[in-house]
Parts: sequence; C-alpha cells; structure tokens
Amino acid sequence: MREIVLDTETTGFRQNDGDRVVEIGCIELVNHVATGNTYHQYINPERDMPDEAFGVHGLSEEFLTDFPVMADVIDAFIEFIGDAPLVIHNAEFDMGFINAELGLLGQKPLPMSRSVDTMRMAREKFPGAPASLDALCRRFSIDNSNRTLHGALLDAELLAEVYLELIGGRQVDLELARDKVGDALAVEETQRRDPRPHAASAVEKSAHAAFLEKIKDPLWTN
Repeated sequence: MREIVLDTETTGFRQNDGDRVVEIGCIELVNHVATGNTYHQYINPERDMPDEAFGVHGLSEEFLTDFPVMADVIDAFIEFIGDAPLVIHNAEFDMGFINAELGLLGQKPLPMSRSVDTMRMAREKFPGAPASLDALCRRFSIDNSNRTLHGALLDAELLAEVYLELIGGRQVDLELARDKVGDALAVEETQRRDPRPHAASAVEKSAHAAFLEKIKDPLWTN
C-alpha cells in the first residue's frame, strides 16, 4: 500500500484571508516503509512574509522570491501524491491550504477522506496528553534535535516515524515476521520425507559382523 506523509509551511493561519503555501514536503511510504522517494518544493507566495510566520519556519520573502509560484509546481505535486492516502498532522490545516491553492488555480479540491490525521490518532490513543509533533517525538523517543525551526520535509520525515509508532509499526513488523516463520515451518512440514526404518536388514547385519571380525584387538573388548 502506498501512502504519502505530507507537511506544508505557510504565510499564516488563514487561507481564506490571503495566506499562502510557501513550502511542501512529502515522504513516500510503501507498506509503511519509507522508500526514499520524496517531494520537496519552496514556493514564491507572491506576497509578503509576516513576522509571526517567519519566526515559525524562517522562510523570508527575499529567500522565496526566486522560487517558482504555485501555478508552476502544482502539477508535479499532484502527480507525486497520485491517489495515495495523505498522512498529515492536523490534516484540516494542511488540506485547507492545499485546497485553497487548487481553488485559486481552478482545480478540483482534494477530498478530506483521503487524509489520515495523526493528531486525531494521537488524541484518541493518548487522551488528554499533548499531541503536537514535538510532544509525540518525545513520547516515542524520536530524535528531533534538528527541528529548531519548522520545515516541511524535515517535519514530514519526523511525522513518518511518529505515524509508524501510532499504528504499532514495530509490532506489525514482528507479527509479519512471525507469520513468515510460521509459513516456513508449514512448508517444511509438508515437504518432510517419511522417516527411514531404524531396524537393520539381514544383509546389513551380516556385512557389519564381517567388518567387525577384521578389526584386531578392538577397544570394546579390553
């Protein structure tokens, strides 16, 4: 099964009031294993960068000026994600921004049913506990020491590890290993030959006796 772990960075929190996406990061998973295939893109939002947003991700208006606008990268993004489920932390936020960008370009929105919200998963699994990405990294002993600022690709990489823990990824792997061992034993059982009879034949007994007579001063007679 193919899944895409996705994160975005934006100019703010209100996509309906002019805030835009400035970075997209995606990690491809196949059967809950990262394939190494990624999508990462900085995007010129064609507007200023508020100080509050800059303090979160450190992406300045000057830095983003030379990157392509959303209209120039949206097709590559849509092609990368394909029809895979989208694993997102606080899916309503990222899906809202992506769909706002699609709307500006006259394209169909992505259905929310495609999203797998890890924040909701964490809140259901650990009621009352902090459910931020940093908090979940601490809970699962995932090293996030490089996360001094938010970054879409880095956050997607961390989220992929968190997601695996939330779905019991290590336990699933163990179960798969047990199944493989069980299957191998079953195959061995079906392919096992019938045991040989242990009783020696008359010919074998005669040959053995003749062999023993040729041995001079055998140890077992001392």
